[in-house]
Amino acid sequence: MDNKQKVVSLLKSIETGASEPVAYINANKYIQHNLAVADGLAGFGAVLQALPPNSAKANTVRVFQDGDFVFAHTDYNFFGPKIGFDIFRFEEGLIVEHWDNLQETASPNPSGHTMIDGTTELKDLDKTDFNKNLVKNFIEDILVNGNMEKLAGYYDGDNYIQHNPLIPDQLSGLGKALGEWAAQGIIMKYDKIHKVLGEGNFVLAVSEGHLGGKHNSFYDLFRIENGKIAEHWDVIEEISSQENWKNSNGKF
Repeated sequence: MDNKQKVVSLLKSIETGASEPVAYINANKYIQHNLAVADGLAGFGAVLQALPPNSAKANTVRVFQDGDFVFAHTDYNFFGPKIGFDIFRFEEGLIVEHWDNLQETASPNPSGHTMIDGTTELKDLDKTDFNKNLVKNFIEDILVNGNMEKLAGYYDGDNYIQHNPLIPDQLSGLGKALGEWAAQGIIMKYDKIHKVLGEGNFVLAVSEGHLGGKHNSFYDLFRIENGKIAEHWDVIEEISSQENWKNSNGKF
């Protein structure tokens, strides 16, 4: 079984209660970055025990691999309906580290797209490095440094599908939404990129920043086509204050 299949099986076991996939975790070394979950295998088990019986659902829609990392895009019911990105790091075929971002499932956006729908087709495996670099530059140029004059260069005109619950399709829709937010004093500012992972035409960026003055973790998944951003999904989660953390590993 490859690492992608292990991740899908492990996430599905949250729903089914199957015990076998837990064996894909290295019990002696499991570093947890979900700040609401205690470290190690015991922390993972305690959360599963706390779920109301038969309430959990986990439908992984996309899963990708970049070296020792596998990242998944999943439609959850996990203490309520949520969309999540999970990242797992493997060593010698076992999971040794986990990061995630979860957001309450929202209604379809102004263009009718949900947070999880859209294409899942993986292609352009020979362009992974180029596409990762493109996404890194985009986030640094636009979201970290605010060089909005460079925005249009990253897109093929208005051929852009958006899955953020608040923003419509098309580049003009993105620009308008950011402008409206700024007018209301809602500033979205990325401070630092922590990870850029990709496989072919899909790239996930993990960043830290502020939205409306609150400290947030941003997970952005991009689909790249012909060297341009063609589609975008995201999950934004507020980072809880440190006194509420169940582990000391940090969000990133």
